[in-house]
Amino acid sequence: MNMQETLKFEMISDKENYPFELLLLADETVESINKYIFDSTVYCAKNEENTIAAFCLYEVDENTIELKNIAVAEKFQNRGYGSEIISFIKKICKNKYLNIIVGTGDCGINQIHFYEKNGFRKYDIRKNFFIDNFEKPIFENGIQLKDMVLLKYEL
Repeated sequence: MNMQETLKFEMISDKENYPFELLLLADETVESINKYIFDSTVYCAKNEENTIAAFCLYEVDENTIELKNIAVAEKFQNRGYGSEIISFIKKICKNKYLNIIVGTGDCGINQIHFYEKNGFRKYDIRKNFFIDNFEKPIFENGIQLKDMVLLKYEL
């Protein structure tokens, strides 16, 4: 099955319809999502009958777009949809920006692998990001998140 034929992408312009239930799979709290969502372009990805994923793109500057959130519903994970979304993002950004950046937790081995598999390369670390920006400790893979790993894809 070719995922590209089954996924349809839709920009969400109505703030009342932001897919918070999906976005919360990739971000810890509605408060943290609210810090960027209203300044981002928000998309949903749909297969034949379901909204299965969502993502937010935030313009950092005229050369750089940041993927602030990408989330695929749990029952649709590990089927290639995330990579299809990344391909779509590359396609819509290639003539407008030079770079796509994304940040993820230092313990997020699966996330880091996913981005690297899709052509991103590590380029920086935001020290103590998860300690300084969240009230409660966040654990992933049994380890407290501390630093944010930044990855970049050059268009």
